[in-house]
Amino acid sequence: MTKVLLADDDVELVGMLKEYLEREGFAISTVHDGEQAVQAVSTGQYAIAVLDVMMPKMNGIDALRQIRGGSRIPVLMLTARGDDVDRIIGLELGADDYVPKPCTPRELLARLRAILRRTQVGVTADHERQCLVVGALQLWPGQRRAEWNKQMLDLTSTEFTLLELLAKNAGQTVSKSDLSEQGLGRPLARFDRNIDVHLSSIRQKISAFADGRTVIQTVYRQGYMLTRD
Repeated sequence: MTKVLLADDDVELVGMLKEYLEREGFAISTVHDGEQAVQAVSTGQYAIAVLDVMMPKMNGIDALRQIRGGSRIPVLMLTARGDDVDRIIGLELGADDYVPKPCTPRELLARLRAILRRTQVGVTADHERQCLVVGALQLWPGQRRAEWNKQMLDLTSTEFTLLELLAKNAGQTVSKSDLSEQGLGRPLARFDRNIDVHLSSIRQKISAFADGRTVIQTVYRQGYMLTRD
């Protein structure tokens, strides 16, 4: 069973989500503050963590910051509806996605499954060895490992998926809609900046070309393109 950590101080909500997700085949552990969440993640036993932004002792943003100091575990944030600041900060710190509250158990389940599909793909030994090369960028999808100029890139699960999509279409524009549907597993919502924030983070981890051009270029009103050189 896939083990999920659910961190939220709303005991009633946590109980409802836990019951629903367990019926769907997940093993759910719950904590009610940020400090407990950080401690639980450090055990290494969870496949994914769900963090509410507003928690006592340590809020979800600070908990995420500490988690990202030593773990690449996929993290789904629960944010107040319309609170773009916390949402963007969470994405910039390495959250894989977010769900605005109040949310339905079904919506949370869909987001969890979308993230887990990207991180728990069964691969063959041959696929493990396959390498996707675009200039100085090398990607091993089976291992979810990436290098730029022979240096390892420290990417979140979502960042790797988006970079892989761009690399497979190098030299061509990939629309934000396609990036959202194929990379996040959901349609692009109006005013959704999720993709922009993730790609901005990737840009910060990949150095520019010698002439100053960015490797990932914005194509106005169309999407993004990974340049070959």
